[in-house]
Amino acid sequence: MHISDLAAEAGVTVKAVRYYESQGLLKPNREANGYRTYSGEDVLVVREIKALLSLGLTAEQTYPFIECLRAGNDRADVCPASLTAYRTRIAEVDRRIAELADLRARLTDLLTDAESWRTRVRETL
Repeated sequence: MHISDLAAEAGVTVKAVRYYESQGLLKPNREANGYRTYSGEDVLVVREIKALLSLGLTAEQTYPFIECLRAGNDRADVCPASLTAYRTRIAEVDRRIAELADLRARLTDLLTDAESWRTRVRETL
């Protein structure tokens, strides 16, 4: 199938397919006229990439999953490297949650202080 067919079947844009190819995630065959051709396996790969990117993984972080699929596994996340990638992403999310919780606490303290100051100023008038 050609790039537009792959994009339509996988639910992405042609531009996304080209990006995945530029990142080394897809390696299409070339016809004599230079057109890219893709297989049914590539549809699964693109769908997997799309799903992983929606979880906040980077294109680079999807490599273990794609390699797992290309190794003939029914799922992209059953290989040890895929599990490690999940763990890494979870740790990143946990760090971000901690950062946001700290930011929220600081903002809450500032709000409380500002409201308290405002109340004290009114009481002195």
